[in-house]
Amino acid sequence: MSKLPLYEKVGYAMGDAAANLVWRGALAYLAVFYTDTFGLTAAAAAMLFLVVRLSDGVTDIIMGMVADRTETRYGKFRPWILWSTPMLALFMVLCFTTPDLSADGKLIYAYITYIGLTLAYTFNNVPYSALMGVMTPSDTQRASLSGYRFAGAFAGGLLVMGFLPDLVAYLGSGDDAKGYQYTMYLFAALLSVLMLITFMTTKERIRPAKRDEISLKTEISDLVKNLPFIVVPLLAATLFFYFRNLITAAFFVLVALVIWWAIKRILSQPTNHLGGTQRDIVDLLTNKPWLILLAIGFLTMMFNGIKYGVIAYYFKYQVGDELMAGKYFIALLLVSILGALATGHLSQMFDKRRLFIAALIASGILTGSFYWVDSDNLSAIFIMGCSAEFFAAMMPTLFFTMLGDSADYSEWKNGRRATGLIYSAGTFVQKTGGGFAGALVLVVLASYGYDGMDNTTVKASLPGMQLLMSWIPAIFAFLGAGLMLFYPLSQQHNQQIGETLIARRNAMEPAQS
Repeated sequence: MSKLPLYEKVGYAMGDAAANLVWRGALAYLAVFYTDTFGLTAAAAAMLFLVVRLSDGVTDIIMGMVADRTETRYGKFRPWILWSTPMLALFMVLCFTTPDLSADGKLIYAYITYIGLTLAYTFNNVPYSALMGVMTPSDTQRASLSGYRFAGAFAGGLLVMGFLPDLVAYLGSGDDAKGYQYTMYLFAALLSVLMLITFMTTKERIRPAKRDEISLKTEISDLVKNLPFIVVPLLAATLFFYFRNLITAAFFVLVALVIWWAIKRILSQPTNHLGGTQRDIVDLLTNKPWLILLAIGFLTMMFNGIKYGVIAYYFKYQVGDELMAGKYFIALLLVSILGALATGHLSQMFDKRRLFIAALIASGILTGSFYWVDSDNLSAIFIMGCSAEFFAAMMPTLFFTMLGDSADYSEWKNGRRATGLIYSAGTFVQKTGGGFAGALVLVVLASYGYDGMDNTTVKASLPGMQLLMSWIPAIFAFLGAGLMLFYPLSQQHNQQIGETLIARRNAMEPAQS
């Protein structure tokens, strides 16, 4: 397989630069916007983040199914990038708009616009992520492409997270509500241009063997019957996470046992008795690499999401310089670009599993050590944070590369390749992890009595902010490193699988022509 041209790698990266104008902006600033500018309580905002993730559990999976069955002259996934961009730009602006409403009206508005934003992001980013799985059959080229992708992602995040506070201050002239809205106008226009570049410069090369001809209507009907597998566990986890009492804990355990029993029943049935969606579920549940990656994606997003979600609060209240948060974000994201670009080269020198474990442990140790850094020692804050971020940047880069490996594994093992579904589950756990991370930040702050509209509550919440910058996210990194020890695909296995699939596809071409 020849190398992907540089212009295509850069063009693909522009798509994640655009997406991260939304993703990094919402992740880093939406919580503090809701509590300190829009006027929501920390508890209400935390529940908002959790509830919206329940809808993502359904829409991401449906979008993966729809994308897998899309057939146009532009391919399966590229058209969705073009079609979804106007909606994504619109809701990006609406989320940071502050209409003059009652307290209940504001909460309703926040739910509507945030759900709209996550839906638009799903329509755009699920196909975008899956596109990487069909641009090249080479796992090493995917690793390189993933490096470029996340360099673009961090560059997009750099614009939002690094310059948003200054733009809000400049464009708002002291009115943060106006400043946020005008800033989002600029970012929405840039997003549209970058998405168009991605659509025009990329190409889909892998044409998977045709799946059974089952209509999308039948598949969605089948999915509706299986929604409890997605919604009920998420609901149980959300209730336990938010309320943290014996009743919700018992409910969570009961749901886990029932789902485990139901899954065992499905796996015991002959495949010819299963519907199309159930067969996809069986393929995924017997795909050990994918199952491990699913958990890893959640843990790493919790790790990164908590760190990024508390930075605005930390610099505003502990450091005492709100605008310094922008400079800190710039430093982190410049280092992130280097880390993402280095990942492609390092993954060719070292096994991806071992590299992932090393990155998790190193970043976890450095992040945990942040607990002992004084808030007035800016040099130590920047050095420690940037050192941890270099390794943290490798995590999403490796994660999406390895999702492509798990799609290859599924095709090699089952003769079926649901690239969109596999990647939609990956983006879903990332967004779920981001939602839970943002909610955890707010839950911890609320437990310390924090109220963004009452400055007298700030002092008591400072220890919580210190923990959120250090040991709380570090725990998730260490859990991920332990889990990654069980990941079964080595570099040699990936090469063998890739060679087998290429041979199969070449053998099938004459029959299909």
